[in-house]
Amino acid sequence: MGSRIERAKQFLPFDALTGLQEALRQIEKEMEYDEKIELSEESLEELQNKFNKIKQGNNIWIKYYKNKKYVEIRGIITNIDYTKKKIQINKIEEINICDILDIAV
Repeated sequence: MGSRIERAKQFLPFDALTGLQEALRQIEKEMEYDEKIELSEESLEELQNKFNKIKQGNNIWIKYYKNKKYVEIRGIITNIDYTKKKIQINKIEEINICDILDIAV
């Protein structure tokens, strides 16, 4: 009978990374997230003035909201899409204009 039990064990679900899913859930719980800042009218106007001065090809620094955190990027503006309201940096990162907190050229 022992051999039948041993044979049956091979068909049990196999989890090579035992505990990985639980560890990932714990890390996610411990991560801190930033609340998105609502800009005042004055701050929005100041940001709009900065935005009006930028153009494709400018070297720029942007602080923006992405994945529940504020992140910063430096690079060259490779595209400004006014229809989709997005800025592309280094031909890679697309940033929604509404997520921008600050810009420096």
